[in-house]
Amino acid sequence: MSPIPAQRVVGPKIRDRRRALHITQSSLSATLGISPSYLNLIEAGKRNIGGALLKRIATELGLSVGDLDGATERRVIDDLGELTAEPLLRQLRLEVAAAPELAGRYPGWARALLTLHRAWLDRGRAVNALSERLRHDPFLADAMHDLLTRVAAIRSSAEIVEHVDDLPPERLHRFAAIVGSESRRLADLAQALAAYFDRAHTSVRSVTPVGEVDDFLADHRHHFPALEDAAEALRAAVGVAGRPEQRLAEWLERAQGVPAPAGATRFELALRAAEISCEDALAAEVERAEGLSSDAARRRARHALAAYVAAAVIMPYQAFLEAAARLRYDADALGSEFGATFEQVCHRLVTLRRAGAEGVPFALMKVDASGYTRQRAPTPRLALPRHGSACPLWAVYLALQSPGATVRQLAEFPGRERFLFVARAVEGPGPAFPMPRRVASVMLACDVHYGDRVAYGDGLNLGQSAPAVPVGLNCRVCTRTDCVFRQEDPVIDA
Repeated sequence: MSPIPAQRVVGPKIRDRRRALHITQSSLSATLGISPSYLNLIEAGKRNIGGALLKRIATELGLSVGDLDGATERRVIDDLGELTAEPLLRQLRLEVAAAPELAGRYPGWARALLTLHRAWLDRGRAVNALSERLRHDPFLADAMHDLLTRVAAIRSSAEIVEHVDDLPPERLHRFAAIVGSESRRLADLAQALAAYFDRAHTSVRSVTPVGEVDDFLADHRHHFPALEDAAEALRAAVGVAGRPEQRLAEWLERAQGVPAPAGATRFELALRAAEISCEDALAAEVERAEGLSSDAARRRARHALAAYVAAAVIMPYQAFLEAAARLRYDADALGSEFGATFEQVCHRLVTLRRAGAEGVPFALMKVDASGYTRQRAPTPRLALPRHGSACPLWAVYLALQSPGATVRQLAEFPGRERFLFVARAVEGPGPAFPMPRRVASVMLACDVHYGDRVAYGDGLNLGQSAPAVPVGLNCRVCTRTDCVFRQEDPVIDA
């Protein structure tokens, strides 16, 4: 499955809005300075649109670019595409091409299907986790052996009391004592088992909170104007300039009575300051989020937003945007200028979505050494798998083979959409020896059309005919049947 073309979502939204305002194609095209036939192709989803023309259309129709961009709808369409790859539904032969129509005409039904699918996956993973626990937990093995031993002792003593009529009083008393003692131990064991299963149930954490937070951030295009303002207010209060670490540490101790941890980094100090100073702003954003249905999701969202504010404190929006353009989005150069790590810079680049002052639209993906996706920030044109791993040829996995090296890649999907992938394996703080290192891979991705604005495109032939790595979304939905890196058979016919 290839990324859903933007025009298939944007065009119908323009048409529907124009009709709702009773504006003719000829009238709107004249105002925009384009031909009616070209506008007709745009509305039919047969021409790509973006940049200045999209902004002019949005203005004429009384909408924001975000309203027309259709990021939410495309995410629903991409998720429906993953649903068609579900083996349980293979016999239904669901068509990926029908996903845009379903999402457009019946958005409620589309979201209902996705909600049920996620719940089904959630329950399946919980059952698998509990099954593994039941099979391998030593406590349960010992408890079951103990339980059977107690039951056998009680049964044998009870049978003697029941069937032997001439037991002396002292022997009868002894067997009765055994039954009583073993019964009490059996009751204690039953309570321990009940408590165990209570703990086992609550410790199998749902995957839903992660998905809810992903959707929450994506619905805001990973940009929160109110939090940008809160970060600017915090910068002003702290007086961040020169040596930000020292100013942040002094502010925490002077204004809040919180001693700065020894050796804390600039980001760690900013994060602590954000959690204290911006508590109300963080709570307000979480409170407004209707899709965060559990305490676990709200906790995750609050932490993600606090990290957002911390990044905005050490990398203020306008200064960072200007530096990004000047340094051509070189994450290392930006990190040197703002005292941030490669990963922190990558996360900040994804948030440059301020109306009228946007940066290159990057997608972001972070995986650990097992291939588990820890963070995902898709763009309207590039979907990132919600469930399971992505294509094994993606740079995000290749970077794990060369820790510390920057891996760049010109990738082409089956539909000929091309993207520039840039990834690096990074090491996080980990436990002491002999525990293994905590290595993860962070990848930025942008449409190849932005390659000339990005330092990572230098020296690469980014033309449509240039050689590119043939990739897919993942093996289950990829139509490249001749790929030698395929890990499993496709579930969708080419």
